[in-house]
Amino acid sequence: MIVVAIIGLLAAIAIPNFIRARTKAQENACINNLRQIDGAIQQWALESKKGTTAPVAADGSEIKPYMGRGVTGSLPTCPAASSPDFATSYGVTDVQTAPTCKILPATHVLSN
Repeated sequence: MIVVAIIGLLAAIAIPNFIRARTKAQENACINNLRQIDGAIQQWALESKKGTTAPVAADGSEIKPYMGRGVTGSLPTCPAASSPDFATSYGVTDVQTAPTCKILPATHVLSN
C-alpha cells in the first residue's frame, strides 16, 4: 500500500512536468518552423526580384521549393495543429511581414 502511494505521488509530480515539457517542445518547434518559412520567403523574394510589399501565396506554393526539405521541398505544419495542413497552421501575407502561427498565435511568435 505504501509502494502504491509513493508511485501515485511520483506520478502526480511527473505528469504536469511532462505536459509542460511537451508544450514547450511544440512551441520551440513551431517557432523554428516560422524561422524557416521566413527564410524561404526572403530567398524566394530575392531570387524572384520581388519587393517588400509583394504578396506571398497563402498556401505556400511559392516558397515550397525554398524550404529545403527534399528535392521539391515540403511545407511544415504547427506541431500543435490537429490537421497537417500548411494553410491552417501558418499565415503568410507579404515579404516584409513575418509569418504567423494560426494555431497558438499568442505563444508561437517569431521574434526578431
